[in-house]
Amino acid sequence: MPAPLLFVVSGLTQYLGAALAVGIFGTIAAASVAWLRIAVAAVVLVVWQRPWRSRWHLPDLRTAVVFGAVLALMNVSFYIAIDYLPLGTAVAIEFLGPVAVAAVTGRGWRDRVGIAVAAVGVVLLAGVSLETGPDALIGLVAILVSAACWAAYILLGRRVARAANGGITGLSVAMAAGAVLFAPFLAGGAAPVLHDARLAALVVAIAVCSSVVPYALEQVVLRRVRAATFAVLLAMLPATAAVVGAVMLQQVPHGLEVVGLLLVSGAIVLTGLDREDVPTDEAPPPA
Repeated sequence: MPAPLLFVVSGLTQYLGAALAVGIFGTIAAASVAWLRIAVAAVVLVVWQRPWRSRWHLPDLRTAVVFGAVLALMNVSFYIAIDYLPLGTAVAIEFLGPVAVAAVTGRGWRDRVGIAVAAVGVVLLAGVSLETGPDALIGLVAILVSAACWAAYILLGRRVARAANGGITGLSVAMAAGAVLFAPFLAGGAAPVLHDARLAALVVAIAVCSSVVPYALEQVVLRRVRAATFAVLLAMLPATAAVVGAVMLQQVPHGLEVVGLLLVSGAIVLTGLDREDVPTDEAPPPA
C-alpha cells in the first residue's frame, strides 16, 4: 500500500479516537487520558507482538526505550495543550517539529520547499488564533514541548522501524517503556476507569484507534521513506481531518482552508515520494 494511503488510514483512525476522547476529558484529566491511551496500547501491542520471544541487542533496546519516553511525553503534552488551546492552533504549532526535521535532514530544494509549502497549508487549515493569558501560556509551552517530541519521534521512530527487532515489535517495547515511566505521575488520575465498564471500554477504543493502528502504520512508513519525506507526509493528517469533516460532518472547507488543502497536496507531489523511497535492504542507521 502506498505511503500516502497508509497516512490516510492513520489519520482516519486517529480522528475517530480523538472524537471518542472528547467525552472523557470531563471525567479524567487530559494528561491521565493520554497515559491511559499509552498504557492500554502497550498491553495490546505486547500481547500481539510478544517481544520477549525476540533476541534483543542493547543498542536496539535502548533506542526503543528512549523512543517510548519521547512518544509518551509527546502524547501527554499534546493533550495538556488542547485543554488550553484551540485544536487548530495546537496542530499548527506542533507542526514546527516536522518542519525542523525536514529542514535539517532534507537533501535538496524539493524537501525544503515542500515542507515550507506544507507548513503554510497546515496553518491555513488549522485556522490559527492566538490568545493571551496564563491559560494560553500553559498551552503554548505544552505544545512547544510536543513539537520538539514530534521531531524526536520522527528521527528515533525511523531507527526503531529499521532495527533488527524493530517495526511493530520495537513499538510494543517503546509503548510499554513509556507507560511505565509515566505511571508514577499519571496513573493515579486514571482510577475512574476501574469502576466504570463503559469508561474502560471507551479508553480501549481510544487506545486502539489513536495509538495502536496509527503508530503501527507509521512504523511501516518509516521503514520505507526518509525522515524528510515522512515529515512532509505528516501534513496529510490535518488535511485528512478537513476531508473527513466535509464528508461526515458537512463541515465543507471554504476560502483559505481550500488553499491549505491544495498546498498540502502540492507539497506531497513536490517531494516526489517514489523518488525518495528507501530500499528495505539498506543497512539500518546506527542506534
